[in-house]
Amino acid sequence: MRLVDGGGAASFALLPARRGPGRVEEAWLAWTGPFGLLRRVVRRDLDLDVVVTPDLRRSRREALTFLDVREHRAGLKAVRYLGDGSEFEALREYLPGFDRRQIDWKASARHRKLLCREHRAERNHQVVVAVDTGHLMIEPLDGAPKVDRAIHAALSLALVAARTGDRVGFYTFDERPGRFVAPAAGTAHVVEIQRRAAEVEYSTSETNFSLGLLTLSARLRRRAMIVVTTEFVDTVTAELMVESIAHLAKRHLVLFVTFRDPALEALRSARPRSVVDLHRAVLAEDLLRERRVVRRRLARLGVQVLEAPWSAVGAELLNRYLEIKRRELV
Repeated sequence: MRLVDGGGAASFALLPARRGPGRVEEAWLAWTGPFGLLRRVVRRDLDLDVVVTPDLRRSRREALTFLDVREHRAGLKAVRYLGDGSEFEALREYLPGFDRRQIDWKASARHRKLLCREHRAERNHQVVVAVDTGHLMIEPLDGAPKVDRAIHAALSLALVAARTGDRVGFYTFDERPGRFVAPAAGTAHVVEIQRRAAEVEYSTSETNFSLGLLTLSARLRRRAMIVVTTEFVDTVTAELMVESIAHLAKRHLVLFVTFRDPALEALRSARPRSVVDLHRAVLAEDLLRERRVVRRRLARLGVQVLEAPWSAVGAELLNRYLEIKRRELV
């Protein structure tokens, strides 16, 4: 800071620990005299409201990594790779090595030469990321709440989906429906999702899956891919969650995402040194087994299931999305 004629300006960086709305109430300025003999401290009221938005840099890096791969760019250009997707693109003359199932026999008869159909990946799908913000999602994972980890993964998916031509939406819920950003196209829409995600509060309420997911289903007028990022403990507490997701999966393609619990896996794998450690290992194994039971139940209902460490959830989610898009499951 440099003072000129009794006034000046100072700039400094603040590193927020969490995202969301915040307030800078006051500032303390301190400086010493030219000989280091005197020190002056001044307090100034600021009363500034600030909003800490999720950092898009990591999400952009993950998105660019996947978009640089050739096979992941299906849906970006007018000309598609042969055999990709289900939308008809053009007819071209059959050459050895082409898929014989793509031969259009009627068109070949009209033109008196073998012609095959070329397809492209379908675009303009609806992709909605639904993030559970209940009390189980505020548990920390390596220093950050699970809900923040989920939001970063959601932003990575939103960037890739927007670049591939799909319409992206965002939704939160806990004991009641939260914020909803209707699906829209374009990468500029991701900035709106980022802004609304910054407004998500850390809730201590129990999640009401029935109300939250039914409200989301009522707001969507057409079939969509819905990514539900949530957390659960055991089969008993997950019963209503499974029923609500099963109802949602009757109309939409649901991708269920949850974080792998490193604490439970560490307790199960640790070498017991006492009877208490042995009891903890057995309990951890029971909880992990119940989580596997819930995932298998969801898979039998036609739900796509993804469980991964928080550091790999973003990449795994993009892989699964691109696989779903390639297979035209939406």
